[in-house]
Amino acid sequence: MELVEETTQVEIKRRRFTVADYLRMVEAELFVEGDRVELIEGEFVEMSPIYITHISTLNRLVWLLSNALGKQVILSVQNPVQLSEDNLPQPDVAVFRFQEKFYSEQPAEPEDILLIIEVADTSLRYDRRVKSALYGSAGIADYWIVNLPGRQIEVYREPRPDGYRTVTTYAPGETLSPLAFDDVVLNVDDVLGTQA
Repeated sequence: MELVEETTQVEIKRRRFTVADYLRMVEAELFVEGDRVELIEGEFVEMSPIYITHISTLNRLVWLLSNALGKQVILSVQNPVQLSEDNLPQPDVAVFRFQEKFYSEQPAEPEDILLIIEVADTSLRYDRRVKSALYGSAGIADYWIVNLPGRQIEVYREPRPDGYRTVTTYAPGETLSPLAFDDVVLNVDDVLGTQA
């Protein structure tokens, strides 16, 4: 007769972290220089690697936005934005309402964020599912994904607790404007650049 080992279910407890915990870990240098992590729903998430197409698109986008918006806003590039006590994502571009002290006394809050842009190649699914739900639930009114594989820009608007109500796709040959600056017109071709 063979003995059958009884199995029991083991509940794994996860330790959730807050933005304050994360910042203390950064100050204590617990992360190695070059670590690309962000805090999402209290958990550390490793960010996708950045490739040359991503870098050149991001540089082009920052140049276009700087020229179009000038001194009206603060452009924050690949810096963390605090959306809640347990969410500190690092979008490629966050466009903040201008403030003379440049948010040196207190970080920008969701209502200060006029536009968030993610440049997506390998992170496309994550940016569509996780990041859109995160930004929508925080009330970010204008969220763009520069979809490099699809060569288009996806614009998410009308935030709600589980994401966004509307998604509009812009293809090469079309133009789009940030929600807060409808007089600023960007060409999709200029953002995406020429295809190699």
